[in-house]
This record gives sequence, C-alpha cells and structure tokens, in this order.
Amino acid sequence: MEYVLTQFASTESTSDGGIFGALGIDITMLVLQAIAFLILVVLLGKFVYPVLIKAVDDRQEKIEESVKAAQAAEEKAESAQENIAALLKEARKEAKEIVTTAKDEATAMVEASDKKAKQRSEKIVADAHEQIEKDVIAARKALHNDTIELVALATEKVIGKTMSSNVDDKVIAAAVKEAN
Repeated sequence: MEYVLTQFASTESTSDGGIFGALGIDITMLVLQAIAFLILVVLLGKFVYPVLIKAVDDRQEKIEESVKAAQAAEEKAESAQENIAALLKEARKEAKEIVTTAKDEATAMVEASDKKAKQRSEKIVADAHEQIEKDVIAARKALHNDTIELVALATEKVIGKTMSSNVDDKVIAAAVKEAN
C-alpha cells in the first residue's frame, strides 16, 4: 500500500515504458487505476446507483401522479365552471319566471281589487239611490199626510164646521188630485 501511495506522490518519470513512458504515463499505475475505477463502478452500480435510481423513479412517479392529479383537478374545475354557469343560467331563468309570475299575479290582484271596488261602489251607489228613493217616497207620504191635514184645517176654517171624516177624506182626496 505504501508503494501505491508513494507511486502517486512520485514525480519521477521512467523512460523504459516506450510510448507510454515518453508521454509520462506509468503502465502499472494506469492498470491499477483502471482496476480501481472498475471496482468503484461495480460498487457504485451495486450499492449506490440502485438507491439513487429508486429515489429518482419514486420522485418521477410522484411527479407524474401530481401532474395527473393536476390535470384531473383542472378538468374538474372546468366541469365545475360549466356546471356553475349552467346553474346560474337556470337560476336566472327561474328568477325571471318568478318575477314574470309575480308581475302577472300582481296585475291580476290589482284588476281583481279594481273589479271588487267597482262592484262595491256600484252597490253603494245603488243602495244610496234606493235609500234616496225610499226617503223621497217617505217624504212624499209625509207631505201628502201634512197636506191632507192642512186642507182639512183650511176647509174647517172656511166652512166653519167639521164634516164627517168620510166626507172630509173624499173632499181632500179630490182637492189633492186636482192640485197634482
């Protein structure tokens, strides 16, 4: 081992190696370094590279899964956007229908209220006319009765004596008919 260490530290060049010696290359050292390199490659290939390759493969697998999950999430987001747009469109349509229905119902209610109010006012006017007619008839009866009494009093004063009520009624009735 000391030989190997000193061999590397040595700066002497040997000229008996032919072409390699002329280039400053020690053939034994080259062979030893090639063997050490091959041993290093075999050890790395046996113990280090599989672990690194497995870690890289696992990482690549996770990245691919993340990409797939991102694509799936993007597709879900797009479909959710489409669903939201469809739901908003449907909600707007329903709201428009509700507003239209409410306006129609309000118009119908106003028309019904107007109709009821008109019928009620017509009934009130009819009742008022009927009541006025009854009042006029009652006033005419009262006026008729008062007129009969006044004519009876006037006749009694003019004639000076009271007639029988039967004759009195006949005379008054005839006088009232003439006056009308």
